[in-house]
Amino acid sequence: MVIQKFDSKLQKRWILWPMLLYFIVSACSLRAQVRADSVFRAAMEQSYGVRFTDNNRFVLFSTGAEKFADMFRAVSQARKSIHLEYFNFRNDSISNELFALLKERVAQGVSVRILVDDFGNKSNDRPLRKKHLKDLRESGIEIVRYNPIRFPYVNHIFRRDHRKIVVIDGLVAYTGGMNVADYYIVGKPELGAWRDFHARLEGEIVNDLQKEFLEIWNFATRQHVSGPEFYTGYKDGRDFFSGLRADTTATSGMKTLGVVSRGPSAPRRKIHQAFIYGIRSAQSEITLMNPYFTLCRHLRREFRKAMERGVKLNILVSAKSDIPITPRVVEHNVHRLMKRGATVYFYEDGFQHGKVMMVDSVLTFMGSANLDSRSLTADFECNVAVCDRATTLEFLRFYQKAVENDAWQLTDETWKSRFSRKKRFGAWFWQFLWPFL
Repeated sequence: MVIQKFDSKLQKRWILWPMLLYFIVSACSLRAQVRADSVFRAAMEQSYGVRFTDNNRFVLFSTGAEKFADMFRAVSQARKSIHLEYFNFRNDSISNELFALLKERVAQGVSVRILVDDFGNKSNDRPLRKKHLKDLRESGIEIVRYNPIRFPYVNHIFRRDHRKIVVIDGLVAYTGGMNVADYYIVGKPELGAWRDFHARLEGEIVNDLQKEFLEIWNFATRQHVSGPEFYTGYKDGRDFFSGLRADTTATSGMKTLGVVSRGPSAPRRKIHQAFIYGIRSAQSEITLMNPYFTLCRHLRREFRKAMERGVKLNILVSAKSDIPITPRVVEHNVHRLMKRGATVYFYEDGFQHGKVMMVDSVLTFMGSANLDSRSLTADFECNVAVCDRATTLEFLRFYQKAVENDAWQLTDETWKSRFSRKKRFGAWFWQFLWPFL
């Protein structure tokens, strides 16, 4: 009897263990089937209330010539309102051409509002002067300097407006990494071609970008600009504008997009956490293009964890930079990640200023945010989360073309051959300044 009872218990255990193992494997398989874009979307919705809409178009511009040609066509056809928010307008030919177009639209009854960051304006080599602002205001354009720099100056270091948002008639919007300057078209003598990304958006997401602009406009001006005339719901921009570049991908009009922006009322670490959630959502591959890869300790840790769980990490940074010290910190970070298994390339055909993260070929996170302390926790930034395979593949093609034709790979050998001992020491020494970069 004792033996029979023992056999009976043993049989039950042998039946239960395979069943338990089956449920564990099934649960793991189900988790693996959840795409990175879905995981990221759920995290941003739950943590920050980011709104995602599924009826959008996304047109990618990889050069300044493409962006400005398309945007100027849209501006010239505006009927009601034009809203522009930029870190800076360089006082050169492209800005002058834009302002001339805006004056024409004002003369036709279109309301034009421009917000420019005062530090961004003053820090560029050809800023807008008081006489330029006066001329624009006399023409009927409302132009406001965000957070004017005044004595004692140090209290204006943080919370700069680094966003790039343009909304026309509440129907089409532009956002990305480009300000308004000639060098986005012709480059700079000391750097060569200036590479960056921008996009035109259509669909319900335009309402979210309009909301972002009006919030900071009212915050800066103490006005109360609002009303249904600024929010069109869903309308097809192609019915109102002609000659604009088309979204030719298979998902045109069906893209899932969400605005991930940090403005005056947004949580301080919203952009920071968006990058964290993007990295954590990865199951197979993360591909990054970013010029100021100075990172924080949280991102460094998340990249290491991702590689430890088998995620392939690809990084493209610029071999040239417009900011001193920063390149040494970038070199230190990518070298450490390379030693842990990341594939790292240095772009040489000009200055690669694009700010894009692609995850598992299904999620793109692009916009104005750099991977430095200012963008991650201090300044106002605007990024777009694109939960769309077709668009992500467009970005990946640019990355692949860049690494194949215009970049060199970082290895143990190239680290020693391309960087002198002085530079390697500088990379180690200056990396301690990452919280201030």
